Parts: sequence; C-alpha cells; structure tokens
Amino acid sequence: MKIHHAALAAGVALLASIAVAHAEGPYKKVEPVLAASETVIGEPLRLPDGSPLTVTATIVTIEPGEETAWHKHGVPLYVHILSGEVTVDYGEKGTRAFGPGGAFMEAMDHWHRGTNRGKEPVRILAVYMGSDKARNVIPRD
Repeated sequence: MKIHHAALAAGVALLASIAVAHAEGPYKKVEPVLAASETVIGEPLRLPDGSPLTVTATIVTIEPGEETAWHKHGVPLYVHILSGEVTVDYGEKGTRAFGPGGAFMEAMDHWHRGTNRGKEPVRILAVYMGSDKARNVIPRD
C-alpha cells in the first residue's frame, strides 16, 4: 500500500509541475509546492455546495529589477511574501508594496503586474483555490 501511495504522489507531483509551469506564464521562476484535489487521506476537496476544489501552491521568485507580465487570476489567490519586497501595479487602482510576512488575497478580475525594485530576490508563496475548469493565471495578450 505504501508503494502505491508513493507512486501516486510522484505522479501527481510530476503532473503538478507540468501544469504549474504551463499555467504560470507571466512568472519567470516558479517552484511547484502542491497540487491537490483530495486530502491526505483521499477525501475529495470540495466546497460546501459540493463543487470540486483544486488547491495549487507555488513559490514564485522575482529577481531584482525583474517584473512579471501583466496578468489576472481566474481563481482566488492567497499571497504570502516570504522574502523581499514586491510592488504591484494595479493600473488605475494604484500601486501597493508588500514586504516579508505580508499576506493578502490578490485581485482576480483586474490586470496587474509585480516588480522587484529591491536588491534581493522576492519569494512569494502563491496558493490558488480553483478548479480544473478555471485558469490560475491569465496573461494579457
């Protein structure tokens, strides 16, 4: 049984890394952390109304002087700044800076981009709460 779970976990991790690399187009460096549609004991993740839920966690790194492409999100996104400071440009909604320990729910339906104006890499834990029917990151064409 342990071998089966290890093989399943390895397969999920591989698929997650492929899916995350593809889905995170506006970011240059993304490390997959988790992609799950079930709990550790095999229960399907679902919302109270029964809708399926997929949680995808990544660590996004933005190097000094680098900025992301303009993008928005098709699902709710929890952001936690692990290190560095990122400035996010929300266009007519203004800019906001977030430093280490900062946590927020990112704008979903509004184009934005992040810039690292500092001298150290910004590392961001990004936790997407979505489904297989929605895109985590939608780049502006």
